[in-house]
Amino acid sequence: MTKSDLPAYRDLPRRGGLPAAWDVWEGDARYFGCLNLLTPERVAAAASLVTGGRVFSMNWDMRKPDPPLFGRSPFDHEVTGDERAVSHDDVLHGWNTQSSSQWDGFRHIRNFAAQNDEGGTGHFGGVADDAHGVHHWAQRGIVGRAVLCDVARWRETVGRPIQHDKSDPIEADELLECLAHQGTELEEGDILLVRTGWIGWYERQPSDVRERMAVVSELRTPGLRSDERTAEVLWNMHIAAIAADNPAVEVWPPGALRSAEENAEIRADRRRMHEIFTHTLFLPMLGLPLGEMFVLDHLADDCAADGRYTGLFTSAPLNLPSGVASPPNALVLK
Repeated sequence: MTKSDLPAYRDLPRRGGLPAAWDVWEGDARYFGCLNLLTPERVAAAASLVTGGRVFSMNWDMRKPDPPLFGRSPFDHEVTGDERAVSHDDVLHGWNTQSSSQWDGFRHIRNFAAQNDEGGTGHFGGVADDAHGVHHWAQRGIVGRAVLCDVARWRETVGRPIQHDKSDPIEADELLECLAHQGTELEEGDILLVRTGWIGWYERQPSDVRERMAVVSELRTPGLRSDERTAEVLWNMHIAAIAADNPAVEVWPPGALRSAEENAEIRADRRRMHEIFTHTLFLPMLGLPLGEMFVLDHLADDCAADGRYTGLFTSAPLNLPSGVASPPNALVLK
């Protein structure tokens, strides 16, 4: 399959002193970032992976986590009409599009180093915020080859099970090791799904544990190590998007793996936030969509059973003009 001529991470143009993909795509293509890699040829090839007709939903119960994380508020679900009504409607009061399974859109996170650069807004492409609404993604859809990287299962086999209630880092190079262990070859334009096992673990927790996790200062979760090496490895994979089953893709909280002194120094200069929070590179600098809290356990069980870790991925984000984020409405078919 034809490959693009995307530069390596270290060869990207720079904004605010950091590698940025703003000049890799031109015109309206800038609205899509790495999603530009989902070419018709790749979509057609991914469709050929559906041989058994098995369908796996990536979408968690909209009411979970319960209580919501990161200080977000729960929504109220109103069903209109009473027993005399001919019909009912749903009304969601106070619903946050990022309260459960979600795509982070390019508007979600700012990079302050790029913001201060000439012509930069700090958001991907240096264009106005409303030009990065998730409606752009919705109008073309997100379809391609899914590749599951079952880090949770692999870490068990090497004697280092993931600690789901701690800021347990997954090194970027461990993704490559896990894929090699599975015998899975990553291709340009793939949608990489990283399983930590966090959702399955969360579902088993009693209410008092969930309540504590809803306190922002108490939340600790595993995830990719937050540093520039992670951004470099993922960009050099030339994937179209990455999604995981943990709350932030990367480890939480930001700076959990640094000393108090280092944290204080970095947070005093927001241009350095990428050193402890890689969202500030993924979204506004590289245009790499992030999926969070995707349900992956059933897919992982099936992949482990048949030894095939690929499938057709489909996602229909909300057609919400200027939207910051969206539930994925995602499926994997095998």
